[in-house]
Amino acid sequence: MEEINPSSCDTFVVLPPLTSHQGVVFGKNSDRPNGEVQELVYLKGQDFPTGAKVSCTYIEIDQVSKTFPVILSKPAWMWGAEMGANDQGVCIGNEAVWSNYKSGDEKQERLLGMDLVRLGLERGGSADEAVTIITQLLEEHGQGGPCSDINPRMFYHNSYLIADRKEAWVLETVGKLWAAERVESGFRNISNALTIGTKMDRKCSNLLDVAKSEGLWDGMSTFNFKKVFGDGDIPSREKMGCELLQRMTRNNSFTGRDMMSILRNEDSGICMGYDCGFVSTGSQVSVLSPVDSAKPSCHWFTGTPDPSISVYKPFVFTPNVQISHLTISPVPDPDPAKIIPRFSTTVDRSHQLYKFHQTATSKPNREEIIAKLRSMEEGCLSEVQAFIDKFEAGQPLTEMDELLKDIVETEIKFYK
Repeated sequence: MEEINPSSCDTFVVLPPLTSHQGVVFGKNSDRPNGEVQELVYLKGQDFPTGAKVSCTYIEIDQVSKTFPVILSKPAWMWGAEMGANDQGVCIGNEAVWSNYKSGDEKQERLLGMDLVRLGLERGGSADEAVTIITQLLEEHGQGGPCSDINPRMFYHNSYLIADRKEAWVLETVGKLWAAERVESGFRNISNALTIGTKMDRKCSNLLDVAKSEGLWDGMSTFNFKKVFGDGDIPSREKMGCELLQRMTRNNSFTGRDMMSILRNEDSGICMGYDCGFVSTGSQVSVLSPVDSAKPSCHWFTGTPDPSISVYKPFVFTPNVQISHLTISPVPDPDPAKIIPRFSTTVDRSHQLYKFHQTATSKPNREEIIAKLRSMEEGCLSEVQAFIDKFEAGQPLTEMDELLKDIVETEIKFYK
């Protein structure tokens, strides 16, 4: 049977001096198979004893002594995440990529790229540190295994856009091989293809040797990562995304709202609706405060498919933060007789927000519903921005403890 190569996902970052608040704006659409549910979960940081293990989607690896609190947007069936952030201001999103180099491990169950996103967020105190963590785990364990629980023919390797309040990194992988490019200003976007050329700020130690031994590089010409390992494809969404960023950053006033508008752009294919084989099942926009600022960063998530008909809801890390159970998928029945086999199309992992949103946006008065939702979102954007603008060092964040929870429950009441 032919393997499936999804054409999906777009990740963006805009850095100073192009942003209005002189901080960093990160955004991603997670495009996944139609019908797959993406849940929104918050995980507290934890301490672990020596020798502890963590079970990822397919394999078990060593746990670290301490993890950071994280907010994750993740396919409900897997351990890993498509995108998310931690309380240190690190944001990560991944993309499926293919190359002309076959490492032979694509089908072996190892770490998924989504597992590496979550591991990078749980363990990385900065974007630079997350690059180190992900690449070390990649070299030790490799990546591979089915990337869908309903289709056993979907395999891919991964690229990542990793950002914090200071900088961003593009990390691209082929099997256990990798290269990384540092982005300190301007903007960057990635979309399902290798993009790193001759500017490799970090790379695995055996990259050039493997490229030469596999006959992909002559050992004499300038080494260009995407030309050596890429399949030559440049997704139209990557081109369109770059054009949108160029146009919207001209006045050095790019905002979180602008990132949302890019992620909602349907003409470019960046926003994929319910009528597509792959759907933008979740979306994230993170507005990271400048390095020298005490103001909190705010992360916005839809928690529902198709950002053009969804509401971005705010989340701020606080010491006592809570989120709603309505964005968390039901736990499978532990009864062995009722366990759903892998690659089953019968299991329903829909959380309550997903169900209500799907029903409401299928109604004849859908446009009216979307207009009211967008009005609610705009009010929330203004209120959160006003709070951040007035925020001073030492001020408590207690009124933000249940921010995401309250907005989710308000949205649910609206649907009812």
